[in-house]
Amino acid sequence: MRYLKATLICGTLTVLFVTGLFELHAFARADASLANFLNRPSPPVVERPLQYFLVLLLSFGIAWTTIDLNRVALKLGIVLASLAETVAAVWVANLHGAYFSPFAGITAIVVAAGGAFGFSRSAAGRRKRTLQQLLGDRVSGRTFSRLLEGNAPLHFDGELREATVVVCEIINHEELLATMHTDNYVAMTNTFLENAADFFVECGAYLDECDGESLRVVFGAPLPDPGHARSACEAALDLAAHLESVNRSCLDKWGKVFDWRLGINSGEVIFAAYGSRRLGALSVSGEPVEFARRLCAANSIYGTRALIGMRTFALAEEAIEVRPMELIQRYPDGTSREEVYELITYKDQLSEPQCARRDLYWKGVVFFRENLLDRALAAFRETRDKYGSDGAVDFYIRRIEQMQQGLPVLGWGNSRM
Repeated sequence: MRYLKATLICGTLTVLFVTGLFELHAFARADASLANFLNRPSPPVVERPLQYFLVLLLSFGIAWTTIDLNRVALKLGIVLASLAETVAAVWVANLHGAYFSPFAGITAIVVAAGGAFGFSRSAAGRRKRTLQQLLGDRVSGRTFSRLLEGNAPLHFDGELREATVVVCEIINHEELLATMHTDNYVAMTNTFLENAADFFVECGAYLDECDGESLRVVFGAPLPDPGHARSACEAALDLAAHLESVNRSCLDKWGKVFDWRLGINSGEVIFAAYGSRRLGALSVSGEPVEFARRLCAANSIYGTRALIGMRTFALAEEAIEVRPMELIQRYPDGTSREEVYELITYKDQLSEPQCARRDLYWKGVVFFRENLLDRALAAFRETRDKYGSDGAVDFYIRRIEQMQQGLPVLGWGNSRM
């Protein structure tokens, strides 16, 4: 709407100005000279309806293209082409025994282009170009439009805000690389990354990073979103179904599938424009970003698909179902312990057997934390016997058996994170 309003204002002012000149016969002497040059009767007959139509068309057309397009060379090309066509129309009309006055049209082109160029050099006019340089296709069309139509400054010198970071990683990329031809590996990896990135972006995320093995998106930036944690968790749940179909396609085409994991964490991050003149982009930094990566990697320990941090759960609790994993030492100084959760599904979407399985699992976790290892082991084995094996249950059974045998256990602190 911002650029449409500018176009309407610029076009309307141009129409009024050129029409006023036409009605005051400002072009009469030029028309007489041109008619003499073409050996036509002077003064010539100028078709008023045609002049009004051309002035209206050229005023708004040139204003719109000049304001909306970002490339200066393209703007100039359109203006010069319009001028050339207007002049050429004089000769074409003369060949057919008619006189065409180009002066009102030329004036409309010059005035509209001048006004539009002036607007495009202003802060409001440069806003679209600035956003495209900073964001590109890293946000959805809806988000881009909201940023374009908004009045928030586009400095991005650095802002501390709460957001949710999602890290999605292919954990079997080494196996795929070792067993596939390079071109097939690249094509398959790009299929995964493109689908995951597009899905998150259309869910409202900002695509922060995307490399050969993983991608990182941010909910709550560049536009603030009080529901960023919920949006991130819901997008992660929906992504699972989407990537299952992608995996089926990959299996049919390459005989391979992706093994992927998610880490989701919320907290205060610094959102700013980072980089050098050679390479830079909007991005987030801070400990919550690193913790999201650690959560993603920790899935390999627990055998889970998606892990979320305590702050994310607190913000999205009303919308999701989770299972507790363990209390971990998040910070090196050992000042606090935080719960890590497995993201399961939407709120109230568990069936009765699934609820019973979760509750029995929870019972085992409570016994484990109270150091009642025998009772915890019995609860986890009962969960496996009744409802089948899964990564989290197997993790606790393995850990308890290792602890009872006095063996070192693989945990958060000595993982590959």
